[in-house]
Amino acid sequence: MPHSDSMVRPSMARHGRFVAAIVIDSIGTGVFIPVTMLYFLATTSLTLVQVGAALTTAGLLALPAGPLVGGLVDRYGSKPVLQAANLAQALGFAGYLVVGQPWQIAICAWLNSAGRAVFFGCYGVTVTALAAPGQRERWFGLLGSVRNLGYALGGLLSAVAVSIGTHGVYAAIVAINAISYVAAFALMRAVPNTRPEGGHDAAGGWRRVLQDRRYLSLVGHQLCFAISLFALNIAIPVYAVDVLGLPGWTAGAVFTLNTVMVGFGQSIVVGRLSGRVRSRVLVAGHTCFAVGYLLFLAADRVAAPTLAVAVVLLGASSYTLGEILGGPIASTVAAESAPDALRGRYLALNQLAVTVAGAVTPIALSGLLSTGATAIWLTLVGVSVLGATLATVIGRTVPAAQSRIGDV
Repeated sequence: MPHSDSMVRPSMARHGRFVAAIVIDSIGTGVFIPVTMLYFLATTSLTLVQVGAALTTAGLLALPAGPLVGGLVDRYGSKPVLQAANLAQALGFAGYLVVGQPWQIAICAWLNSAGRAVFFGCYGVTVTALAAPGQRERWFGLLGSVRNLGYALGGLLSAVAVSIGTHGVYAAIVAINAISYVAAFALMRAVPNTRPEGGHDAAGGWRRVLQDRRYLSLVGHQLCFAISLFALNIAIPVYAVDVLGLPGWTAGAVFTLNTVMVGFGQSIVVGRLSGRVRSRVLVAGHTCFAVGYLLFLAADRVAAPTLAVAVVLLGASSYTLGEILGGPIASTVAAESAPDALRGRYLALNQLAVTVAGAVTPIALSGLLSTGATAIWLTLVGVSVLGATLATVIGRTVPAAQSRIGDV
């Protein structure tokens, strides 16, 4: 029987400190990410290339962190691992205050990157443990809204910081971030740590995870979905401003539209989807992505700049609806398709698909964008078609994807 939002909100209220930790994390991330390069250029004597190389090295070295902690989550529960991730990021940001060499930046950035990877690897395990069956889509939807609004608030604060631009302001951002992760660590102390029971379900470890073909198809679907998610930051603003020659504010308008729609609309939309088959909603999400990409392509054929802006914003609306439809459902299916005793490893593998997409899409989409509008948008339409196909496959083979939203 479907659950109403009124049942979900009291459930979340009981775990308000976990929600508060998510808010703190998202605001801190939203503040620092836009000013990362600016911070190091303003506070060190290093060049753009040196800073970029250090950050890229750190990101690559952090790739194994998520899968490696999967076993720790299965053994000790997600709470201590999440807290360790909080402390790692607190230490990383504290280190940013004193770095001056590329290797120092790489070490501190590695702590932050690995901490983020671990955090997202544990996030789904924690939500699944706290939320009752039938409420998980709404939990993921509401937390997704909270995180998105946190990123937006952080982004506004970073814009203020950049407009001031002093060494002291940049240092204050980093110091506050370090303190925020200590606060998140303290808040997480109140979150219950549900540890799976050992036994038959835990047998096989990673070998069992990697031999689960049904789950591997789900991970493939997650990869397609994640590639589309990264298009927002990498391809859409550059396309609108540099390729189409639209006013610079168009990129900001796309981000604002996406933030407002996800932040205020995701939990509402998920609530209205009660009773719908999950896999069909995932197909609808990829369809919305594809429609958005075709609208972006159509904008290249529009002569009038005002009309082109309107087409881009319409495409961004369709794209964002795809994100709203697919995000909470994909997270829920991934979590519920994993056996309790191995959920840490299963979700670590699923999160690895997102990490790989984040590593590959910048160079892949940039290369396609340099080739032309047709190349990038039709390629992304192809990714959406593949994602919809995989959603249909898991709808036939994965029980959690066959279920209806809100069913217990």
